[in-house]
Amino acid sequence: METVRVELGARAYDVVIGPDLLAQSGARIVPLLKRRRVAVVTDETVGALHLEALRAGLATEDISATCLSLPAGESTKSWPCLERLVEWLLAERIERNDVVIALGGGVIGDLAGFAAAILRRGVRFVQIPTSLLAQVDSSVGGKTGINSVQAGKNLIGAFHQPSLVLADTGVLGTLTERDYLAGYGEVVKYGLLGDHVFFQWLEKNASRAAAGDMAARVHLVKRSVEMKAGIVARDETEQGERALLNLGHTFCHAFEAATGYDGARLLHGEGVAIGCALAFELSARLGLCSQEEPSRVRAHLRDMKMKVDLADIKGDLPDADALLQLMAQDKKVVDGQLRFILAHRIGAAFVTSEVPLDAVHRLLVDALNARG
Repeated sequence: METVRVELGARAYDVVIGPDLLAQSGARIVPLLKRRRVAVVTDETVGALHLEALRAGLATEDISATCLSLPAGESTKSWPCLERLVEWLLAERIERNDVVIALGGGVIGDLAGFAAAILRRGVRFVQIPTSLLAQVDSSVGGKTGINSVQAGKNLIGAFHQPSLVLADTGVLGTLTERDYLAGYGEVVKYGLLGDHVFFQWLEKNASRAAAGDMAARVHLVKRSVEMKAGIVARDETEQGERALLNLGHTFCHAFEAATGYDGARLLHGEGVAIGCALAFELSARLGLCSQEEPSRVRAHLRDMKMKVDLADIKGDLPDADALLQLMAQDKKVVDGQLRFILAHRIGAAFVTSEVPLDAVHRLLVDALNARG
């Protein structure tokens, strides 16, 4: 069992990492409660797998749980589901001193966190992330929100930190290979943006973690969370350094919008992996790093059987002009200028707005042409 502290003064909290945390949930959560009752938000897929285990863990401390299961999938991060969730929480008489538990992947964590942020002007919540992507990324740092159907991903939301994160690495064994590897797209991002040693470790050990080695999985999650926690503590609301965590995301969010947020075609972590590969390719084309760097990134992603190129996305995609327009809707636009996260080498990423858009356009044209 490992614990990483997110240092945010009076709002600091622990991220606990290890197996069997669902069974320990009651003991871990009871210190937060004024009354032994919680509201659990999950999705139908995760609920069928893990809700009873969570209920049993809470029951060890006589904590009762009222539960809402929402449809699984990215489309749940929407106004209709947010309204349904908030109205349910109000009907269940959830008070400001109560705790909302988000049991699920990034979609449920983002949605439940946003509902907690706006309910009665702020209710506490606990993240129990059940996907690798959520354990290493979306459950930590307080970003909550929903998507805009027309404008794009995560454009409606709030910063609202959880009171506790329980990352039960045991539940990762219930993920499909595709879902696990999609989460790995966020893991490898941490090595690429700021820790060359971690990237080297991943080159040697990530396949063991993917195969189910628990010690490797715990280390992989812990190091990812350590990196994110450190950055969040220094730049909670993304005024500077935190933007590094968006490595690959400017491309990714455009591809997700282009595929209509259809998880059958593209999962978020898959888009991140493709976006990281393109960010390093763009860096090399601009003379910021050697061509060996993007080649090494692609080689590792291929070794992990991950999506790497636009050719790996099924179905039609819009042309380069349309993809650039989608990128222009990204949250990282400042004063009308699109910010990119580029790199001098693996482990040395930086944020810049000084990227010639014609170079981005040419990169996208070449990537689309490679689809055949």
